[in-house]
Amino acid sequence: MILSNSTKTHHLWRLTFSQQYRTLPFNKHEAEPRHRKKGHKTSSRNRYDAPFVNHVKEARDPGEALTLFHEYLQRGFKPDYPSYAALLYKLARCQDFGAVEEVLRNVEDNNVHCQETIFIALFHHYGKAQLVQKAVDLFNRMTRFNCVRTKQSLNGLLNVLVDNGWFLEANELFDRGYEMGFRLNSVAFNVMIKGWLEKGEWEQANKVFEEMLERRVEPSVVTYNSFIGYLCRNGELDKAKDLLEDMIKKGKRPNAITFALLMEGSCLIGEHDEAKKMMFDMEYRGCKPTVVNFGVLMSDLGKRGKIEEAKSVLHEMKKRHMKPDVVAYNILINYLCKESRAADAYEVLFEMQVGGCEANAATYRMLVDGFCGAGDFEGGLKVLNAMLTSGHFPRVETFRFMVVGLLKSGNLDGACFVLEEMEKRQMTFCPEDWEALVMESCRGDENGSVGEHVNELVLTMEA
Repeated sequence: MILSNSTKTHHLWRLTFSQQYRTLPFNKHEAEPRHRKKGHKTSSRNRYDAPFVNHVKEARDPGEALTLFHEYLQRGFKPDYPSYAALLYKLARCQDFGAVEEVLRNVEDNNVHCQETIFIALFHHYGKAQLVQKAVDLFNRMTRFNCVRTKQSLNGLLNVLVDNGWFLEANELFDRGYEMGFRLNSVAFNVMIKGWLEKGEWEQANKVFEEMLERRVEPSVVTYNSFIGYLCRNGELDKAKDLLEDMIKKGKRPNAITFALLMEGSCLIGEHDEAKKMMFDMEYRGCKPTVVNFGVLMSDLGKRGKIEEAKSVLHEMKKRHMKPDVVAYNILINYLCKESRAADAYEVLFEMQVGGCEANAATYRMLVDGFCGAGDFEGGLKVLNAMLTSGHFPRVETFRFMVVGLLKSGNLDGACFVLEEMEKRQMTFCPEDWEALVMESCRGDENGSVGEHVNELVLTMEA
């Protein structure tokens, strides 16, 4: 059926306002199998011949994973810890936290003995989504899942608190660690040192370091790297080099990250040749350069607009039989996109895939934003399709930018597609995003065509 522009626009706005965060019911009688394309790996004939864990990993989205879970339950399947863990990993990675809570309640009700690793992973995903209180609550509930808390889970939560700026709570947890009977290791101290230094609190970080020594916890190379990184970021390269010598005297061998931080410090104060020279210096000291050191040089060249030289560094890595990782490729893609060379960046994506390096969410996000920033929304839509197929998805801001661009270019089908994909992933516009979408759509609309769509849709909403 061919829809008129008016009908398409009506559908577009209906989709936007109907998006809600939803999870499938956990009642096995309410769940119905999702339709699958012909030839899908988990066909009805062979689905139950393979372990549930394998099928969950193959599921394309959280909705399919939950439906699969219900189908197994209907056939008398009794989930064990690995089954629950696989499902929780899938849901958390897709940020379907409503479903995560449903599954956790089911785990608790069935008195399943859980391992600590799944909770540490959930802390991490909650932290990435800035749902810090949920991570705290889960830490406090861990014993309900027949799970013994150790310093590993405390360290995991501590990292989430610090990364999200909850320093008061982090300090309280750090102090409470001893009361809970944990003997804190260097990881906990390093997390606190890192957090204070990122806040610019040198004195506070030193107090933690002194406490570390008082409690006879041996500083690690990570401890020294935190201080060296802080000094380098603040242009105090000489002090950072002095600290390097001090750590060597105390028997701590610097690693590739140590030298990468010093290289970044050199680039920051304009000593680009010194950064290159440090690559030879680290080899002389018995530390082999890694991708991260080459990445520092690439990033520095990219910032200075020397894209071709950055490419040559990438090729130098290959000559040394060093396989560039996704971070190295992303550096190149990022600076190409910033120079409005999205098409060239897309070629880099192709090159990395041919070389056996898998793109990550950041790769696709930069490319989608790069095409959209250049006004090529059709190109952005092409990359978005590849991104969604790979199991990644953009930020809400990128979705909004694409919808606006596609509306302005008259591609209502494309705009509807974007909103439908958002709906599938339980993503929605908040009121502020929605207002921005309306304003951006109407800005520069001299002939009033987009404005007419907006008016019609607003009237539909009010009706």
